[in-house]
Amino acid sequence: MEILHRLRPTQQLTLNRELIMSKLIRSSLILFATAAITACASGGGTTELPNDGGVGQADQTVSTTNAPWPLRTREHLDLWLHGYAMIQDDTSLVPLFRRGYKSEMRAMRTRANVSTQLDANMTALRARFVVNPALGNAHFLPLQFDSPESMRRAIDQFISAEGDPRRAQSQEGANAIALLANYFPTGPDRDWLRLFWQGLNEESTRFYHDYWTREQANRAMVLRRVDQLWQQHRPALQTYMNNSQQGGGTIFLSLPLNGEGRTTAAGRNNTITAVTFPASENDAIDAVYVIVHELMFAAANTAVTDNITPTEQRDGAGDRYVSSAAVRGGLILLQKAIPSLADGYARYYLRSANRQPGTNPQTTLATVFPLPEPIRTALTRQLDVVLGGI
Repeated sequence: MEILHRLRPTQQLTLNRELIMSKLIRSSLILFATAAITACASGGGTTELPNDGGVGQADQTVSTTNAPWPLRTREHLDLWLHGYAMIQDDTSLVPLFRRGYKSEMRAMRTRANVSTQLDANMTALRARFVVNPALGNAHFLPLQFDSPESMRRAIDQFISAEGDPRRAQSQEGANAIALLANYFPTGPDRDWLRLFWQGLNEESTRFYHDYWTREQANRAMVLRRVDQLWQQHRPALQTYMNNSQQGGGTIFLSLPLNGEGRTTAAGRNNTITAVTFPASENDAIDAVYVIVHELMFAAANTAVTDNITPTEQRDGAGDRYVSSAAVRGGLILLQKAIPSLADGYARYYLRSANRQPGTNPQTTLATVFPLPEPIRTALTRQLDVVLGGI
């Protein structure tokens, strides 16, 4: 079972179900979030509900800087992705989840003699994915909530109201239920969410909260180093970011993630991105590579959409091409804006794909992530235009 890696921005809200269910959906959260956001008076991509207490896990978001595009961590984001990592098989060329993450977590839980409802309901949770792999689109859900309390409140209301916004007790609750209904539209999907949420709560209490807190302390210096590198290199990317409407935002370093990130737009020039959290200071630059990769998805999606046929799109070729175009586009962007990082970027994504870099990593990357020439040309032309400010 191959996971849906991402739901990336499109300008249409009515993509057919075949595209939604394809293996590597590459449009961002706008497809699902916009319908709910349109119904929201608050605007943007974050749904915030009142904090009424009673939440087991604290929000331990940490900002390292007040500069543009600060780096942070977020426990409820990592917990949610951890749950998905434990129940999904990630077989894509560039994995969403860190290689070996599932086996590492299982070994740690075994040593601690921990078993939760996530384990008890594993068969049912995995089985529903076979029927509806679009459940993977909800990877992006915690990026929509600023605190674990607001997310918990929204999910509890959604389950209690059986997915019907009209049964909410407030407009905020109706907005949140509408948002969640786009991810979990049917009764069986809501049942899946209930099982998953129950498992996550127990997983947090018995294992993950302690693990997450310990890792934040262990990686404090890594966080600082990533921040230094990002703020060092960000100015060279700012023209591209400004001209692609990604001039501002927030980056979350996430423990489960690998070379694929999770990105959503919370309004013009307000991008929220989750990327890999390197294990050591020596690997801190890896997070910057993934940020660059994430910045390229809008351009990659446009280059592919404009250069494939409807038949190719229906057959899933577009999704595969966007995956490669984002990786290749990140390299092209660095070649133009920060050439000193290009070779390391190529090595990182070849390593993520479990491929050897060879004598010329940039050339090898083009072989491992092939693109039809019209798409590659369109992608390069887009970057020239965006970087030129035209």
